[in-house]
Amino acid sequence: MGEAALSIVAGPPLDQEAGQGAHTIGGYLREIASRYGPREALVLRKGAHRLAWSYADLLDRSLDVARALVASGMGKDSRVGILMTNRPEFLSSLFGVALAGGVPVALSTFSTPSELDHLVKASQASLILFEQHVLKKDFHAMLTGLEPAIAAAAPGALVSERYPYLRHLVSLGGVPGDADPLESRAGGAVEHWASFLARGAQVPDALVLARADGVHPTDTGGIFFSSGTTSLPKGIVHSQRAFAIQWWRWPRVFAMKQPVRSWTGNGFFWSGNISMVVGTAFSTGGAVILQRYFDAEEALFLAEAEKVSFLNGRPHQWARLQAAPNWASADLSSLRYIPRGELIWQHPTVRTDWQVPMSFGCTETMTICTSFTADTEQALYEGSFGAPLPGNTLKIVEPISGRVLPRGQIGEMCIKGPTLMSGYLGKAPEECFDAEGYYCSGDGGYVDAQGRFFWEGRLTDMIKTGGANVAPIEVDDVIARIPGVKRTQTVGVPDDLLGEMVVACIVPVDGATLAEADVIAHCKAEIASFKVPRRVLFFTDEDYAITGSEKVKSAQVRELAVRRLDRENAATG
Repeated sequence: MGEAALSIVAGPPLDQEAGQGAHTIGGYLREIASRYGPREALVLRKGAHRLAWSYADLLDRSLDVARALVASGMGKDSRVGILMTNRPEFLSSLFGVALAGGVPVALSTFSTPSELDHLVKASQASLILFEQHVLKKDFHAMLTGLEPAIAAAAPGALVSERYPYLRHLVSLGGVPGDADPLESRAGGAVEHWASFLARGAQVPDALVLARADGVHPTDTGGIFFSSGTTSLPKGIVHSQRAFAIQWWRWPRVFAMKQPVRSWTGNGFFWSGNISMVVGTAFSTGGAVILQRYFDAEEALFLAEAEKVSFLNGRPHQWARLQAAPNWASADLSSLRYIPRGELIWQHPTVRTDWQVPMSFGCTETMTICTSFTADTEQALYEGSFGAPLPGNTLKIVEPISGRVLPRGQIGEMCIKGPTLMSGYLGKAPEECFDAEGYYCSGDGGYVDAQGRFFWEGRLTDMIKTGGANVAPIEVDDVIARIPGVKRTQTVGVPDDLLGEMVVACIVPVDGATLAEADVIAHCKAEIASFKVPRRVLFFTDEDYAITGSEKVKSAQVRELAVRRLDRENAATG
C-alpha cells in the first residue's frame, strides 16, 4: 500500500496563512492597540451603567497590572491564577501577566472548595487575582478556609505548606451597576485591587516592555484545566503562539469582513471562549461585550443595546433565550454570526445566511485544528469537519497498535501543530504524545481521499447498535433544535437484540411539554433510521450529573437511563 493511501494529512505551512501577526500574547495586544487605539474594545453594562475601554485603555490597564506584578516580585514564568467572571479585569490581568513575563492560569469560578484546592495545588500559582463574590460564592472565605495562614500573613509573605508556591492574593469587589455591589475584603496575604495596582506606580513602562520583548512564541503562554467529567481536572499547558495564532485566525475561518461585537455567556477560564470571543472581536477592531455570568434576559438586552453581531453559546442557552420574557420583544437584527444557532435563527428579527462548517478541536489544541472557512461552498465540505488548519498534521490510527490506517477507515484521530498543547502539568512528554509528537485525541473518525476529516464521536461514547456506529453528538445536534429542549444527552443502553439501544435523555425547558413520539418523529425526518432513538426519556436538571461547565456526565446519564428502563420493564413485566 502506498504512502498516499494512508490517513496522514498536512495543512499548508503556517507562514502562508493570511492575517497572522505577532505570536506572543503581549505582542498581540500591542499590535491591536497600535491598529485600533481609540476604538471601543470592551463593554461591561449593568442596567443603566455602562463601562467601556478603548484598545488604548486596555493596553494601559494591562500595563498597570504588569507593573504591579513586577513590583510584587513576579519573575519569568511565574504562574498567576485568575479567578474571575468575564469582566474587564480578567482581560487586563491576562494580558498584564503575559506582558510581565508570567503565565496566566485560568481558574474556574464554578469551583467547589475541594476543586479550588486541587487547582491551586496543581497550578503552583505564586499569586492569585480573584473576584471575591460570584453569585453565592465567597472566594475569600473559601481560600482562607482552605489555608488559614492566608489570614495571618502579609501580602507577599505567605508561607504555606499546603500551597508552597503561593505568596500573595489580590481581591476584587463587585462592579458598578450591581443591585448590591459587595466590597472585597482584604487583610493578611489578601490585598485590595486598588492597593495592588498602586504597588506598581514607580515601575517604568520601559522595564515591562523589555520583559514583554523577551518573551518568545514558544514560551509558556497559559494554563487551562479540563472540565473533569471523569477525573480531577488536568492542567493543560499552552504556548504563547497557541493563543495568538488562534486569535488572528478566527476572522479568516469565520469569513468576517468587518468589526465584530462578540458576546459569550460562558467563562473566559475555558479556552474556547477566551480564544473565539477575543479573536473575533479584537482581530477585527470590534469589541467584546461582557456578561459576567449567563442570564438569558440580560443577554437579550445586551444583544440589542450593544448591537452584538457574534454570539458564542451552547444550544441549551439558546433554549433559555427563547424562554426568556423579553425574547419576543428583543430586536436582534444586529446578529450575524451564531455558531450552531438554529434556535436563534427562528427569531423574527434575525436575518443572516451565515453558517460555519463544522470544525474539530479541543482544549489540548487551543480550540480548532481542522476546519473549512465559512465562505466555503457546502459541496466542498460535504458534512466533514474540515481539513487540517495551517501548520497542523493529522493522522488516523488503529487505537491499540498505533498503526496508521488507510484512508476511509475509522480510527483514532491524532494531531500535532503549532497550537497543540505543550503538555499536561506533571506529565512526561511520552504520557501526552506518541513517539512522533502527535496528541492522540480519543476521538474517532476517518479521512477521505480529498483529505477531509470526518468526526465520528468519542471512541468511548460511540454507540454500537445492530452492528452500526452511532455518534451521540449527531443525534443530540438534531434534538437540540427542537423547541423546548434545554439539554440532551444520547446514550447507548445494553440490549439483547441490538447490543446497544439508542436512548435520548432530555431535560425540557421549564414549563415546556415534550412528547416521546414527537421527538422520535423529528429525528426520523433528519437522520438515518438506525441513529433514531428507540426510546426518549425525560429528566430534570436535578436528575442529571452536571460539571461546572454544564457538561453532562454521559456515564452517569447512561446509568439513569438503565435504571429508568429497568423500572418500566419491571412494572410492565
